[in-house]
Amino acid sequence: MNHRIQRVRKYATALIIGLGAVPGMSAALTLEEAIELAEQQAPSLAARNASLQAAQNLVTPAAELPDPRLSVGVQNLPIEGDSSLRLGAERMTAQMIGVMQEVPNRAKRRARVRTAEASVELARVERTVERLQVRQFTAEAWIATLSAEQKLGIFDELYAENRLLAQAVKARIASGRGLSSDSVLPKQEAALLAEKQDVLVRNEAVARAQLRSWIGAAASQPLEGSWPAWPADFDHYRHNLHRHPELLAFDPMLDRAEAKIAEAISEKRPDWAWGLDYKRRSEFGDMVSFNVSFDLPVFAGSRQDPKISAERARLAEIEAERQAMLRMHNQELATELAEMQRLEQALARVEMTLLPLAEEKVRLAMADYRSGSGELTTVIAARQEFIDLRLRRVELAGERAMLNARLHFSFGDTQP
Repeated sequence: MNHRIQRVRKYATALIIGLGAVPGMSAALTLEEAIELAEQQAPSLAARNASLQAAQNLVTPAAELPDPRLSVGVQNLPIEGDSSLRLGAERMTAQMIGVMQEVPNRAKRRARVRTAEASVELARVERTVERLQVRQFTAEAWIATLSAEQKLGIFDELYAENRLLAQAVKARIASGRGLSSDSVLPKQEAALLAEKQDVLVRNEAVARAQLRSWIGAAASQPLEGSWPAWPADFDHYRHNLHRHPELLAFDPMLDRAEAKIAEAISEKRPDWAWGLDYKRRSEFGDMVSFNVSFDLPVFAGSRQDPKISAERARLAEIEAERQAMLRMHNQELATELAEMQRLEQALARVEMTLLPLAEEKVRLAMADYRSGSGELTTVIAARQEFIDLRLRRVELAGERAMLNARLHFSFGDTQP
């Protein structure tokens, strides 16, 4: 069995060396280092930064007038008779060049600026939400890896205890007080330990692969530190419910929807445009024309009003979605707080009651076996129960840390 442990350790060491160390990183990886690396490397955060930059670049154009139009042409050109299509044949023929500027009404321009500014705020919130998700998912992967590491770390001691048990069984059989068939039981226990270890090695590989998806090669380093313990202030979580990452986006979404309503209402106000033309004639003096035009929104019932109603319906949709999301996260918070209390009680019960009792049960069963009044099967069963409880303690601590991370990044750490 020593050979098996050495093979597992050799494989893990080779994997770490093969993937290489990360420059600037310590030999062991702390949770804080993992989160920092994830924020530096996450492509999704780079995408959100680009989205924010794009939204910011659209604010200034939203306040600008449309580009002016340049027009060139010929006026009063004959198309019949001897003068057909001849520029200088008719006195009224003129060559024209002009410029025209459309001017949307002021309310429309203000609404467009509000829409662009709300889009910037929405992009900024989405970046904050993505950052929190990257931090949370990285923390969960780190915790899952630590849980697997700690469970595997127990097996050195378990195999040593198994060897001592095998020696005790051999000594009793040699003294003529034990059954020959008892010699098989320690070997069976060792095989079952190896089976559990195989599952944990698999679990550690899966957890490290998940961590590697966030921080790259640094995920192969051994972990440093214990279970993270963010402050579990239940009252603060309840007070901060409306600041859940998935709810942060609704404020800028509502602002943008209201700006869209204002823009739709502004369609009832006429836009206008002005134009200036310069005309050159061959036999008469040059001329200048100036004109102003206005839109006539006289059919609001079939054009502008339906658009206004549509934008107001979208606003109501967003408000309803926020209420639904708030209720869902309220229920989620209540469930997770109850689960946190259950995990804390279960972990305390294992540490304070079940583990000491299981350890005492193993000691008493072994004493009975050595004295000849107990069966080896009782010892094996008691040892199996003790082993399961030791692994269960790590599992409960990992589940509590995982839930602690979800609560912290969902209801606690919501700052940009």
